[in-house]
Amino acid sequence: MSAPADFGRVAVMLGGSSSEREVSLDTGGAVLAALRSRGVDAHGWDPAERSIVEFATAGFDRVWVALHGPGGEDGALQGALEWLGTPYTGSGVMASALAMDKVRSKQLFEACGIPTPDWAVVRDMQGATLAAEKLGFPLILKPAGQGSSVGMSKVFERGELAGAVELALRYGGIAIVERCIVGGEFTVSILDGEALPTIRIETPRVFYDYRAKYESDRTEYYCPGTDDAASEQQYADIALAAFDALGCSGWGRVDFMTGDDGRPLVLEANTVPGMTSHSLVPMAARQAGIEFDELCIRILETSIGA
Repeated sequence: MSAPADFGRVAVMLGGSSSEREVSLDTGGAVLAALRSRGVDAHGWDPAERSIVEFATAGFDRVWVALHGPGGEDGALQGALEWLGTPYTGSGVMASALAMDKVRSKQLFEACGIPTPDWAVVRDMQGATLAAEKLGFPLILKPAGQGSSVGMSKVFERGELAGAVELALRYGGIAIVERCIVGGEFTVSILDGEALPTIRIETPRVFYDYRAKYESDRTEYYCPGTDDAASEQQYADIALAAFDALGCSGWGRVDFMTGDDGRPLVLEANTVPGMTSHSLVPMAARQAGIEFDELCIRILETSIGA
């Protein structure tokens, strides 16, 4: 866009009613301030407080989607905006739904030859027990349709399994159990078809959970996360392949675990990553020379032609 006014009246969708509401409010607030600082006519809109019916007549020209989790990141909002003919940032209906559904995204990764840790679907304790016998400990248990590590547990022994299953199944009744990869945790952000520098994450917590992501000042980040151009390219290629397999577009993030063998394994793709003070996409963008306000504008530009 040649001028901020070209974007028209922009709604920043934030908050919502998912378990990630507070993070979404932080993300949306930061994005809203950044857009306004660049002269964009931007307004916050919380769908938990104002309905989509009201939105339909509010006169917005496009939407910057800052809603995390179910209702905002799973294709539901995207479908409503498609019906309204309102352009929006990020991935479309199908890609958003697939990326949010860890079962379907895992199936697609395997079908497309994208490396991912061994896994199994869990619907009850019996299924979790059988999966644990097959995969061995430690394990990662997480809901099939949540983000930000909500409902996620690292299970070291059989005695911890029941509690982890009960927690994961609170969020939708389906979970996945995944072989725990002991090693480096990496993430690759994607902006308009290009991979940004990798980030390596180190946390003193058991794993990179909700508190490590959004509350802890002890989590350490290294960007770029690798030591050479060949490794950077390897992560970039796999991240872009995973993004493409799901049909994602615009912007997002792909998360990895890498064991002692040095082989990057894709955990999941995120179509509406956090944009808070602790968030990874702004960190990678800054390493690439893109400051936060410019990043928000460039993400808003992904709504063009939607």
